[in-house]
Amino acid sequence: MKFRSWGILVFVLQGMLFLQTESFGQIAAVEDTLKAVTVAAQRIVKEVSPAQVLTGEQLQRLSSFSVADAIRYFSGAQIKDYGGVGGLKSVNIRSLGSQHVGVFYDGIEIGNAQNGIVDLGRFSLDNMEAVSVYNGQKSSIFQPAKDFSSASAVYLQPKYPVFAPGKKDNISIGMKTGSFGLANPSFLWERKLSDKLTLSASTEYMYTTGRYRFTYSTKGGYDTTATRHNGDVRMERVEVGLFGITDNGHWKVKAYFYDSERGYPGASVREEPGRFRHQDRQWDDSFFLQASLKNTFSKRYSLLLNGKYAYDYLHYLSDPREDVTTMYVNSHFRQNEGYFSAAHLFAITPWWSVSLSDDFSVNKLNADLADFVYPTRYSFLNAVATSLSFEKVKLQASLLHTYVKDKTKVESAQASSRNRFTPSVVASYKPFKETDLTFRAFYKKIFRLPTFNDLYYTFVGNKYLKPEFTTQYDLGFVYRKDFKDRFFKGVEAQADVYYNQVKDKIVALPASNQFRWTMLNFGKVEIMGFDAALQGAFKTCGIDFTTRLTYTYQKAMDVTDKTSQWYKGQIPYIPWHSGSVIVGADYRKWSLTYSFIYTGERYESVANIVENYAPAWYTHDMAVSRDFILGGKSSPKRLKVALELNNIFNQQYEVVQCYPMPGTNFKIRLRLDL
Repeated sequence: MKFRSWGILVFVLQGMLFLQTESFGQIAAVEDTLKAVTVAAQRIVKEVSPAQVLTGEQLQRLSSFSVADAIRYFSGAQIKDYGGVGGLKSVNIRSLGSQHVGVFYDGIEIGNAQNGIVDLGRFSLDNMEAVSVYNGQKSSIFQPAKDFSSASAVYLQPKYPVFAPGKKDNISIGMKTGSFGLANPSFLWERKLSDKLTLSASTEYMYTTGRYRFTYSTKGGYDTTATRHNGDVRMERVEVGLFGITDNGHWKVKAYFYDSERGYPGASVREEPGRFRHQDRQWDDSFFLQASLKNTFSKRYSLLLNGKYAYDYLHYLSDPREDVTTMYVNSHFRQNEGYFSAAHLFAITPWWSVSLSDDFSVNKLNADLADFVYPTRYSFLNAVATSLSFEKVKLQASLLHTYVKDKTKVESAQASSRNRFTPSVVASYKPFKETDLTFRAFYKKIFRLPTFNDLYYTFVGNKYLKPEFTTQYDLGFVYRKDFKDRFFKGVEAQADVYYNQVKDKIVALPASNQFRWTMLNFGKVEIMGFDAALQGAFKTCGIDFTTRLTYTYQKAMDVTDKTSQWYKGQIPYIPWHSGSVIVGADYRKWSLTYSFIYTGERYESVANIVENYAPAWYTHDMAVSRDFILGGKSSPKRLKVALELNNIFNQQYEVVQCYPMPGTNFKIRLRLDL
């Protein structure tokens, strides 16, 4: 109880500080982040914390369908893909687990108290300005407390309206078609209502059969071709945003709706030769309304307010009349989330800043499961952070307090309340004034709470679970150099070595039968790794070239039980080596992009034996596009035509065991900007 009182006291003190600093007076210094977002810089971001960013045209050039596809090109990130367009896609960064990754959309976290995983496959790149991955946390102390609460984070930044001089409307019409019966029209309308107020509305529809052919080996060693069924997807997305600029800041309001129906093709286990009878279906509805206000009241004080309401509906159906290998499941889940955050930044001196932030959220889950306890979670997060910035040295430190209380309709079914303090320290050092070389390091301790499924799922949950703690250490550098000659334009590089620990890892263990499992704090993992990214630009023969290379080495060991024969074995699905290559070439109105992704050998189980060995896989993709200018000079229109060819050499591979991925496929993209 004393911890909750501490959090409330901090909140009251911050309110008093706000009343005092408001009297400093308002000034006209406007931090116009709307303008800053429109700059699609083609460079590695020199953050104090390790960060990787793909922006603007970089995203459009890639042979990527969703955000999950784009994240594959980041070092240290693995995408778990359960097969095809319709499969679940989650991200695992530096082997810490998907539940340790916070996903933020337009600055506010996407919550999922039910299982803690965000399906990145549902976010299209059509309306995305930037995708960023941060290890540890963003190197900004002026942020909500939730931004401090994850071991790593993915930030999705949608596009902001930008208008040419004298123009009040932007209209973009898009269409994609290609393999697997793909039909994907989209529409975007932006309206300049006044000099300080703009409106954006976009919608997208997508349908695919998700049907593709793949090969596998029979028990006799013969290669056989089969067809992946029940991978169809139908989805709609509608998004409306209102953006305003004030004398001393800006605000935005956004409404988002997503609806989908999809089949789950399931694992390709051969219960009968060449026959795959998976008929599971899932329906999803997601809606959220969020708002944000950022304002500078004086040279010493700024305020950031965020608020959100979200509703998520999931219907899952597994019918043994369609697939005799399954048991009957017809479950409906409904999540409601309310969230509010207030962050305050105090500029004590030009080189010293302090921030205080408070977040409150409530999550409620309803389900029609037998003996369900209907949990509600109340979360209070308070963070205090400080930043010191000198000519050669930058230091940041934060302390996050988390108080969580669960309530259930069934008496005594709820887990106990949780109180935790977790610190982080970030530092950077620039030794030379004339050389753009910066060394950086960070330490962070954080945890993830057991999800509602971990605690309360019928016949599975365990209300006595402890949080899953992670400790991170990182040391690296970033270097950049521009060249003035006609050939080389510039080069940028960053590299980090890191050591992570995961304690009290939550695992599912079988109980009385295969349909009854229990969740336990059983695991402990140690991860040692190395990430590197290199990119450059040069020009020759009138052709502009850009290159980006990434490499990751990870040794992620299971150190749970010293007596186990698998002690210090590589944890499942983590390759020792992985990397990617992107090469882009622009000549006049033509663009060509080649991309390569490599995932090395790994094991599909904690038992590192031959039977669980998974070979390396790699794909080659290519995209070519051409811009056409239509109409007169007074009202020019831009038509972009692109052709993508993916998995050029038709490699047969699996990201997750028994979930075969598509072979060679193509896509045609058309976009008309009015």
